Amino acid sequence: MSIWEAVAVLAAGVGAGTINTIVGSGTLITFPVLLAFGLPPVTANVSNTLGLVPGSLSGAFGYRRELSGQRRRLLRFGITAMLGGLGGAILLLALPSKAFDAIVPGLIGLALVLVVVQPTLAARLRARRERNGTTAHPDGGVALLVGLLFASVYGGYFGAAQGVIYLSLMGLLLNEDLQRLNAIKNVLAAIVNGVAAVFFLFVATFDWEAVALIALGSTLGGVLGAKLGRRLPPLALRALIVLVGLVAIVQLLRK
Repeated sequence: MSIWEAVAVLAAGVGAGTINTIVGSGTLITFPVLLAFGLPPVTANVSNTLGLVPGSLSGAFGYRRELSGQRRRLLRFGITAMLGGLGGAILLLALPSKAFDAIVPGLIGLALVLVVVQPTLAARLRARRERNGTTAHPDGGVALLVGLLFASVYGGYFGAAQGVIYLSLMGLLLNEDLQRLNAIKNVLAAIVNGVAAVFFLFVATFDWEAVALIALGSTLGGVLGAKLGRRLPPLALRALIVLVGLVAIVQLLRK
């Protein structure tokens, strides 16, 4: 890797770490860069996954204040994310590389629709519960766990716009501030990337130079993303989620 290629990978890592912490989809920055510099797709994918782990951790640490009071929820969701991330990592090596190509854009599109209509749907669900005299499950119930499990499988497999899917599911089924949900999203992404990376260490080939550069860049980006993301009002954050998701769909359809 030349010096300019190394600088480009480092910069991609910073961008990915930043956007992952605020929204998600940082993989759409780093993965194409690694492919452009000649790495095979699977090697690029696993190298990218390992390199983004430190960025996920720094982003989650930056949002630590918003995690207050969510320990039980994080434990339930974290176990689910760990199982799903491991399953996705196994599928990456077991299935053809284009196995998810047909469904991923549609999955992200559905997540974006949920992000846009989530305030209206959530208000209607609250009104319906009030009429029926029922209360919502504080952790979203079985429906949210199942949704997070499948989102984590996808995250372990590839992960582009994984954060968008997490936020859409939690926004619909949890009565929480969007920033607090974003904090949970960062922890779940760190778990999925970490579990997948540990699995890949034993069964896959890495480009360690790329891993180191992305790790350094994503760590810096995670810190930057936490500072920027926590200052965004809910409407601006929701708009950014939709914008990033649309970019992800366009890139995936052009592959």
